[in-house]
Amino acid sequence: MGKRDATSRPDEVRLTVRVSGVVQGVGFRYLTARRAEELELTGTATNRNDGSVEIIAEGPQSAAAELLAWLRSEGPPGKVEDVASSISPASGSFRSFHAG
Repeated sequence: MGKRDATSRPDEVRLTVRVSGVVQGVGFRYLTARRAEELELTGTATNRNDGSVEIIAEGPQSAAAELLAWLRSEGPPGKVEDVASSISPASGSFRSFHAG
């Protein structure tokens, strides 16, 4: 699940999200990765030096929207204070989703 070849399809998007708050050291990246895999998205969740977490997820627009809604909800662990996001065309550069 969550595995794709290295080419993107026209209906796929790249969701880039920066989540700030208490999101490091609480399992946030790993639960985000699990949710993204359930949605069959590929990409990464990475801690940033400023205490935020950056998520890059690629896949169908509907799945990306569902992940974004989950990130904005009470679903993730920790305390989410801000979610900044952008959508662009998928690059097809990910084969799976992992917490880096």
